[in-house]
Amino acid sequence: MEDNRHPLIILAGPTAVGKTAASVALAKQFSGSIVSADSVQVYQYLDIGSAKVTKEEMQGIPHYLIDCIDPKEEWNVFRFQKEAKAAIREIEEAGRLPFLVGGTGFYIQSVLYDIDFTSEDTDKSVRARWQAYAQEKGDAALWEALRLVDPASAASIDPHNEKRLIRALEYYESTGERISDHNQKEREKPAAYDALFFVLTMRDRAALYERIEKRVDKMMEEGLLEEVKRLRDLGLTKTDLSMQALGYRQLLSYLEGDCTLEEAVQEIKTQTRHFAKRQLTWFRRERNVTWVYADDYPNREDLVEALAAAVRSHYHL
Repeated sequence: MEDNRHPLIILAGPTAVGKTAASVALAKQFSGSIVSADSVQVYQYLDIGSAKVTKEEMQGIPHYLIDCIDPKEEWNVFRFQKEAKAAIREIEEAGRLPFLVGGTGFYIQSVLYDIDFTSEDTDKSVRARWQAYAQEKGDAALWEALRLVDPASAASIDPHNEKRLIRALEYYESTGERISDHNQKEREKPAAYDALFFVLTMRDRAALYERIEKRVDKMMEEGLLEEVKRLRDLGLTKTDLSMQALGYRQLLSYLEGDCTLEEAVQEIKTQTRHFAKRQLTWFRRERNVTWVYADDYPNREDLVEALAAAVRSHYHL
């Protein structure tokens, strides 16, 4: 039966695995444009800590949802889905092939399955009560409260991401349904696109963690602490969603005198490793994905050529 769905190439995977370079090289082969599915690179001024793709790294490939909102604004999956779908339409109208690239699994899922969020309007008083609970008890207690009612969501959410924890708790309390169950049902819908979904990772987990640690060290050398100081001088605090991102919240803690710089850097490395684990757990639940192991290839060129061969085969190019 003819598939009339529009094509969409997805390149996902854990942090620091090399998605940016691979996606640009692949997009160059197929006249592609890239929509970022990264929840931090969307913010202006959060450059070093988000490993934001630079103009030089883009190599002329159009990128969307990069560096486009103020860090005081709240960016969430609802906004992302709307903006990403609009970007994909624009790419298609320009006669280019859309690529969705990043490590935020729920963002990718929201577009791929066109998840319906209309049922997620909940009683705002419930949210206010959980916000007060978080203020009094802290993020650890909030995460534990979620784990008791929705362990699947708790396993996939950063324990320090207060807004997402509260969102899952208020959804459960307001609807009587776990948000993870709702999302699973949405994920079981047919994909909205003729998608070729790659998950790029490494077989050698220790090697991936070493890449993460080296990248954190490189970020510090490139001036991540100075970047966080500038953001603080702009009036940003830990209450801003952008500042809850990895690297930023730990260095804010250092600047506030809550830990030493060495402790903050070590915490960034530890939490980034944990984040990579959660990303891999998320993508293992996805259907119809092609797992690609970077360490199976001697160099990036061979890796990209393997991806390109899969694209040509899937779309009969």
